[in-house]
Amino acid sequence: MTTFDDREKAFESKFAHDQDMAFRITARRNRLLGQWAAGLMNLTAAEADSYAKSVVQADFEEAGDEDVIRKLLGDLTTAGVDIDDGRIRSALEAKTVEARRQLMEGK
Repeated sequence: MTTFDDREKAFESKFAHDQDMAFRITARRNRLLGQWAAGLMNLTAAEADSYAKSVVQADFEEAGDEDVIRKLLGDLTTAGVDIDDGRIRSALEAKTVEARRQLMEGK
């Protein structure tokens, strides 16, 4: 029974690690998205940092990415940036890859 217990603990540990990595990737991605959007809105460095943090916070409103997409679309449109849902979703995918790469290189 020890082997079974060891396997169970290993699976639990791997699951916890995978969940932690997924959270980190999403948070990093959202920060990168915020910086990208801030660049499109021509914000100062301090404003861009603050805005990136607000994008990370927006992701806690509901499960999934729709809350972040809605925030970015609304903010960019309000700032007069010509953008659509598809362009934001493309940036989201690109920033996910970049965030994953950054976290893997950091380890």
